Amino acid sequence: MIEVRNLRKTFDGFAALDDLNLTVPEGAVYGLVGPNGAGKSTVIRHITGIFRPDSGSVTVGGQPVYENPAVKSGIAYIPDDIFYFPSANLTEMAKFYKGIYEDFDWNLCEELRKSFNLDPKTQLRRFSKGMQKQAAFLLAIACRPKVLVLDEPVDGLDPVMRRQVWGLMLQDVAQRGTTVLVSSHNLRELEDVCDHVGILHKGKMLLERTLDELQDNVVKAQIVFREGSDLPKELKVLHRSNVGKVETAIIRGSQESVSAALNAINPIFFDLVPLTLEEVFVYELGGVDYEVKNVVL
Repeated sequence: MIEVRNLRKTFDGFAALDDLNLTVPEGAVYGLVGPNGAGKSTVIRHITGIFRPDSGSVTVGGQPVYENPAVKSGIAYIPDDIFYFPSANLTEMAKFYKGIYEDFDWNLCEELRKSFNLDPKTQLRRFSKGMQKQAAFLLAIACRPKVLVLDEPVDGLDPVMRRQVWGLMLQDVAQRGTTVLVSSHNLRELEDVCDHVGILHKGKMLLERTLDELQDNVVKAQIVFREGSDLPKELKVLHRSNVGKVETAIIRGSQESVSAALNAINPIFFDLVPLTLEEVFVYELGGVDYEVKNVVL
């Protein structure tokens, strides 16, 4: 559905995106993650047709996005920094959206407004940050988009409202097959909603897999060795630490291959535990020299 191929974008000689490739299948919920400055917002602005690529291509449904109103009419975008017309209320913004999106659903907009308990006559700039996020979300969903692009979509929402927003988004995906690209630093929440993940680093795609493949490719092993034994040399160890006699090792590989290698050395005990998305993120980026350093204060 969304294809980014060999995308390059520079600003004053700095390569914000460097030969980037990204694929979001139709109907997928794709989590785009990476450290600050990795290029996530720049990718999003290309996918939504705001930026023109220096080189490479960005297509949605096989069609280029930039300066293509027909494609853009099927994309709804909620940025991290939301903009509303200074004096507009929710009803006026809904009318504005209706003028752009032919499939805008007034009934759904009103139903969601009641669900979020938002006053349609109050100026949006008088809403709290969380209420503005709710308004942006209901307007985007009411557009009935083919593609929904979200940048930190639940930032500023309380836990109950966060769950409601994610639930409505997943309901829209299930009912209409909407394709969703979401960028967020809250990896714990992304793990609950995404089925595909891409990790960006310095303008390049570090890795891109389904969530199941990503978690199956790196395992956490807890081991008690027999005296004189150690991890097999053929294992690719990303990190290791120990508490007493129990050693914890983060190892790249499938559970089957790691289990077979550990069985071969006959340890006293070992157990394999799947990593969370946050742990995968930390250890993958640690392997490319992006990790927490000890700082002397």
